[in-house]
Amino acid sequence: MNDKAKKPFEKLAAYQGEKLKELIEGIIHCCQERILFQSQKFDLTPAELRCILLFKSEKYLTVKGIAQKLEVARSRVTKIMEGLILKKLVQCIDDPEDGRVKLFSLTPAGQKKTGEIDGFIKEIHHQLVVNLKIGDRKPVLHSLEILRSSMEIVKERLLY
Repeated sequence: MNDKAKKPFEKLAAYQGEKLKELIEGIIHCCQERILFQSQKFDLTPAELRCILLFKSEKYLTVKGIAQKLEVARSRVTKIMEGLILKKLVQCIDDPEDGRVKLFSLTPAGQKKTGEIDGFIKEIHHQLVVNLKIGDRKPVLHSLEILRSSMEIVKERLLY
């Protein structure tokens, strides 16, 4: 294909790239609003909400592990954990293998709250699917899988 023939495809790709950017920004904004709503609904800060959900797949977490998963400084994790301890959702114990390390785990109240949050999130996603026409559900999910795959490929290219 010569340069003249490539021009319309380049313009189309540029337009589609801009449209994709706008759509993703809209989705991110919507997700941020949902997180803010969830935080208020469950009487947690957004950071506490993200933190407490880390325990869904972990029995114990350290400050270092939480900091890595949330991508924040350890000092920020200390503040978040203080809030969760005050709310009696998390407890802290010394690591039996290294007394310098503190292990955090959910209290029974924290487990209950995490279950409520998880149920709420599942219901939101259920409602998203229900709001789609039955015939649109499979193509939407398939398109999102393709988009996620493409995003992973681009991410890998950016890292290397």
